[in-house]
Amino acid sequence: MKMKRLAPVLAAAGLVATSVPLLSATGAAAAPAAQYTPQKPAWQRCATDRPAAYECATIKVPLDYRRPQGRTIDLAISRIKSGNPAKRHGAMLLNPGGPGGSGLDLPLMMDELMPKDVRDQYDLIGFDPRGVGASTPITCGMSDAEQNFDRPYKEETFPADVAWARTVAEKCREKSGSVLPFITTRNTARDMDAIRAALGEKKISYVGYSYGTYLGAVYTQMFPDRSDRFVLDSGVDPQRIWRGMIQVWATEAEPAFKRWAQWTAERSGDYGLGETPEAVSKTFWDLVARANLQPIEVDGTKITGDDIRTARGLFFSPSQAAPLVKALKDAADGKPVPLTEAQRKLLLPAAEPASDNGTAVFWAVVCGDTEWPRYPEQYQREAARDKARYPLYGDFASNIKPCAFWRRPIEPPTAMKAKTNVLTVQNEWDSQTPLVSGQGLHKALAGSRMVLALGGEGHGVYLVDPNSCAAATVDAYLTTGRLPARDVTCRTAPGAQERRSEIAPQSPRRFPVPADGRF
Repeated sequence: MKMKRLAPVLAAAGLVATSVPLLSATGAAAAPAAQYTPQKPAWQRCATDRPAAYECATIKVPLDYRRPQGRTIDLAISRIKSGNPAKRHGAMLLNPGGPGGSGLDLPLMMDELMPKDVRDQYDLIGFDPRGVGASTPITCGMSDAEQNFDRPYKEETFPADVAWARTVAEKCREKSGSVLPFITTRNTARDMDAIRAALGEKKISYVGYSYGTYLGAVYTQMFPDRSDRFVLDSGVDPQRIWRGMIQVWATEAEPAFKRWAQWTAERSGDYGLGETPEAVSKTFWDLVARANLQPIEVDGTKITGDDIRTARGLFFSPSQAAPLVKALKDAADGKPVPLTEAQRKLLLPAAEPASDNGTAVFWAVVCGDTEWPRYPEQYQREAARDKARYPLYGDFASNIKPCAFWRRPIEPPTAMKAKTNVLTVQNEWDSQTPLVSGQGLHKALAGSRMVLALGGEGHGVYLVDPNSCAAATVDAYLTTGRLPARDVTCRTAPGAQERRSEIAPQSPRRFPVPADGRF
């Protein structure tokens, strides 16, 4: 079953003060609790075409928590309450990933997908993170082309890459400069605590996907005494934020590509791409070189070899990658290519330009959370080096980004020191937050447990893959609050199920991979 993105219309909400304090000494660089109190939400039905139980509200939070009486921004929140008050345990916040993903509609999705024993225990709380969607959205005024950061390294085009990175940074400062420095993971974690306080809860539970795992981890470190049952699904390694998380797409695409070549060679009769892994690899790289010389036309769109390499995420799912590579080869050979609808979505760009809100928030967080190299020459050296080391995606990953020209962060990244009661969840073959990243998150969070789905493919596990072997462990934890005694490893049959692909937001690339957001 495909989960469609929903677009709730927020009702105007009045704001009533409550005496629940927001901040404590655990929130570093924050003002004393007495100086700021959050508002009690004025809940209203989100929209007449949505269930009556799906409610929305808007609260005000400080733009800069160091100045709690200063400028405020809107925070759009939503909820579906537990249908069984006798079994209610508390409130569960939800985040789909990004950075830049809207989470307002997640209560609707999770209400449908969660097992009843789990669902009864929680009020499901969605929210648009600061800067996103209905939460005082930001823009950089980027064109559709400027949003695409998949830029292959070539010596002759590197000056244009530098100009693009500088232009994006300058546009962001021009359009949203007064807000931009405060669109960070630490401030979004503070917003989560504002939601907790506004709801009158002593603690919150949480399910976060992808980037949402890092957001959740930061919350547990800033507010350890207010963190209840936390599921962090498809983990971002805190030691890799953020340049290292983009570079891990390149390093981990290589073993995935080798696995794909082996799988495809074993099915040479079906795909005709080669009878050995070496032959399959040669077919692919010959196709890339050929497409760079003469782009392949598919349904009126010309696809270069560099475009093909941006599909590195596909190779984490051999059963998707093989027919797509075969279709490209057939098109290059002049054969008719009857694309399936799924292949059409993978190969061809969206017809309508995308809003740059998600991309603007992505850069705000990725550039504002941590320091990046400042000198273009470093990016040039590393992009050239990684193009040779990791030929599928290395130069894309290490090439210059707008963060080279960003203002320096207003506070340092969050140290992972507090012991947590967190369950991390990971597929073995995840393209956006690869296994080494998920393992890094687990290692960074003392006291956490990890459930690893061997053979599991795709980005997002719990409720995203309806047949995942990890589901029972997550359900048990969310129901009882007790972590497994030790890490759990189970096995999921790869490529055998249809994934619910819209938990995490899509990346604005030519080749989006189902269920793959940025992180």
